[in-house]
Amino acid sequence: MLQGIAMWVPVEKLFMTEIGFNAASIGVMAAAYAAVVPLLEVPTGILADRWSRRGVMILASLAGLLHLVIGALSHNVTTYIVASLLLGAFIAFQSGTVDALVYDVVVEVTGDSDQFQRYFGRTHLYSSAALTASALLGGWIAAVASTRATYVLTIPFLVGSVAALLRFDEPTLHRRGQHLSLRGHVTATYRAVSRRGLLPVVAMSVLCGLMLQMVFEFGPLWLVALRTSPALYGPVTAAMLLVVGLAGPLAGRLKFNGLPTLATIAAGMTVCGLTVVTIHHALVVITALAGLALFIVTVSIFMTGGRLIAGLAALAALLAVHVGVRSRSAPAVVAAAAA
Repeated sequence: MLQGIAMWVPVEKLFMTEIGFNAASIGVMAAAYAAVVPLLEVPTGILADRWSRRGVMILASLAGLLHLVIGALSHNVTTYIVASLLLGAFIAFQSGTVDALVYDVVVEVTGDSDQFQRYFGRTHLYSSAALTASALLGGWIAAVASTRATYVLTIPFLVGSVAALLRFDEPTLHRRGQHLSLRGHVTATYRAVSRRGLLPVVAMSVLCGLMLQMVFEFGPLWLVALRTSPALYGPVTAAMLLVVGLAGPLAGRLKFNGLPTLATIAAGMTVCGLTVVTIHHALVVITALAGLALFIVTVSIFMTGGRLIAGLAALAALLAVHVGVRSRSAPAVVAAAAA
């Protein structure tokens, strides 16, 4: 939960523009840390299995601490990109490790994995609550102090996470049984990921993640362009996170068994994208961005159920919309969709 406190998140783009970033350099920064995550994802997972899940979580906190320190001290584009690389390391170390740690604890305490989903859901709830609350607080701090202060004030919470992890009694479930060699471990991991039936799902999940990242990375630039108050950045980020959380129940209620549902999703994405392009009112733009995020996550959840063809069509519609968003040209949306 302490790792989920990030008061800098809602005002990051505002801070970046203050130290000299433009749209192009923000894209470079996003690409830099996005490239680090997949590169470290598998190695950190193997490290967690063979060494210590708690140790990997501590490494995540230390990477996050370095990101905050360097970010707070940044006064130019290059330094902040270095900080963003450390953020990518933080995400890679943490991703998957939390899930495995919760699973190990549940099995060791209860004797089976029947309660895993329940406790894993609680873990996500607490993390989401921490991130949402810190987003609200971060917007307020930026308004009364400075955007740089949000980085500094987040540092004690990550220090606290290291202290808490050092006191944590790690389960030993993952160390039991037969141990593979490192080469065997890597081979088994590669074979699991590259299974023919799994590759399309992985590919589509990556594409959905890419689209969602575009919304969260470039969406706040609209707030900067519209000169909204820094105090609004926190509530906007909190609202976006809430909307993403609603995608789960929405995906569970929808029946993805025909063109009407698919057409509704594609139309919703198109309307949201065109709204962002053509309307220059902060509240309307925020609502449209939240709608885009909702549709992306809904499609992502839907695709994990195996309905890839419909997911591809919906994602293609979303990609067409984003071509228009990035060019700020409504005709570009129409052209991309027609292509």
